[in-house]
Order: sequence, then C-alpha cells, then structure tokens
Amino acid sequence: MSQHMKGRESGMPDESYWDSFFKPQCILEKLDCTHAIGDAVEFGCGYGTFTFAAAELISGRIYALDIEPGLVASLARKAAEAGRTNIVAEERDFVQNGSGRPDASVGYAMLFNILHIEDPVGVLREAHRILRPGGLAGIIHWRTDIPTPRGPSSDIRPKPDQCRSWAEAAGFQHVRDESLCCCSWHWGLVMRKAPSGTM
Repeated sequence: MSQHMKGRESGMPDESYWDSFFKPQCILEKLDCTHAIGDAVEFGCGYGTFTFAAAELISGRIYALDIEPGLVASLARKAAEAGRTNIVAEERDFVQNGSGRPDASVGYAMLFNILHIEDPVGVLREAHRILRPGGLAGIIHWRTDIPTPRGPSSDIRPKPDQCRSWAEAAGFQHVRDESLCCCSWHWGLVMRKAPSGTM
C-alpha cells in the first residue's frame, strides 16, 4: 500500500467551476457550525471552498487537512494573502494517519463530500475522538435521487441513512437531517458527540 492513500474518485475539477456548486456560509450555518466552540477540523479541504467561510464563523482555528500538497500550499497562500491567521492548512493523509489533533480538542468537524472513501467509519471515529463532548460534526454529500453535475459514481455515493449509521457506529448521536435549500445537489446531516455524563 502506498504511503499516500488518496480517496477513491477524489479528483477535483477547475476551482471556479467547483466553487459554483456551493454557498459555503449558508451550508455551514444550516449545519450548526456557528454553534461551534473553539477550533474546527476540515477533513479534505480541497480548494478551501468551505475553509474561509468556517474561519469567519468559528471562534478558534480551523485545521484544513488534505492529502494533495498543491491544494494545501494554495490554500495556505490564499489564507496568508487574506490575513486569515486562524486557518492552518496541513498536508495530511488523515485516512491512514489520523488528523494529528489531540483527544477532545475541537468543537466542530467538517466531513464534506468525503465519506465515499474506503473507510468512512474510520474517519468518523477519528472525528469523534478529537471532538469535545457535545461537539458537532457536519456531513454533506452529493444526492443520489437526482442527476448532479459532479460527485463520485452512484455505486459508491453514500446516502444520508448510510452516513448516519456509519456515524452512529463511530459513537455519534444523530441531531438531524438537513435539507440544503442553498445547495440543492447536496443533503446535510448534523451529528453530535455525547455531552459528558450522558450516553
């Protein structure tokens, strides 16, 4: 197995074309990112489509992780140019090596268009590990019930109930499903790590 494990079907189109699919701030607000306390981790930051919006909404740092060195370098450069000191862009194979964050250290985890990877429960377990008790995970993916302009092939594209069961297997509690009226090609899901003293 190669040291660098790229998720299956994870190639990115042109940046401006990709960005046209999303309204990042709206999606993050609908998925309760604004309720996050402290730091956040983004599993698979890509071009930083959601990174900058999250950096404006949270009180701490956003650790934007991606396996692609060129994307990470570009995001770090854009963050520096924008004076965004709370964006930490990091080249990381989080599927193989985890996020590098301490246990119970962040308030929010972003798992956006990433759970078609080979080991979704493993990544969700890592998100659960680093979240504080009561911390939230936001999940989105491309819909399967309508034609979409991008997204992985239908045979590996996960559905909301599948992602919910994976997240529950990783220890999360279901908060709610969220229809993303501001991004009609996607569905959303909010999951929570149990607060201290509850199961």
